[in-house]
Amino acid sequence: MTDPEVDAYIARSSMWRDELSAVRAILLGVGLEEAIAWRKPCFRDAGRNIAILQEMKGFLALLFFKGALVPDPHGVLEAQGPNSRSSRRICFRSMDDVTRLTDVVATCAREAIAVEDAGLDVGPPPELVLVAELADRLAQDTELRTAFEALTAGRRREYHLYISDAKQSATRVTRIDKCVPRILGGRGLRDR
Repeated sequence: MTDPEVDAYIARSSMWRDELSAVRAILLGVGLEEAIAWRKPCFRDAGRNIAILQEMKGFLALLFFKGALVPDPHGVLEAQGPNSRSSRRICFRSMDDVTRLTDVVATCAREAIAVEDAGLDVGPPPELVLVAELADRLAQDTELRTAFEALTAGRRREYHLYISDAKQSATRVTRIDKCVPRILGGRGLRDR
C-alpha cells in the first residue's frame, strides 16, 4: 500500500520524479512498506529500516542500511565514502539505469530483508585512535575530556574524522579550538 506522504514527496521532486516512482514500485513489489523518515522515502520490513531513497544533484541513491552485508554479485553496491561501514547504495543517473537494474534492485531488497531476518549486524566499529592533537588536548583538559567521552561513539568519531582530515598540525589545532564549545555543550559536529 502506498503512503500519501511518499506520493507528495515524489510529486515535489524536480529532478528524479520518474526514477523515484520506478524504484519505489520495485521496492513495494518485494513487499516492503513505505513511510517518510528523515524527510525521505524510507522502506521497511516489519518495522525494520531496509532502504532509503536519497536525491542528489547527479544521481538518485537507493541506500541499504546494512548494505555491507548484502551479497553483491553484480558489483552495484557502493560505499557512500571512505568511512562508511554498513550502508551501501545503488546510484541511478537515468531511467535507463533503473530499467537495467530492476531485477538487481529487487534481489538486493530481498537479500536486505534476509539480513534483517537473520539478525545480522555489521558489528562494532574498530577502536577509535584519536589524532595526536586531539588526544593531547583531551589529556590536558579534564572538562573537555569528560564532555567528549559523554558524546555518542558516532559523534566522537565524527569529530575525530573532521579534525584528522586536516593536513597540517596547526590546522588540526585550530579545528579543535573551534569544536570545543560544541563538545562542551554536548553537541555533535553537525547538531544544531
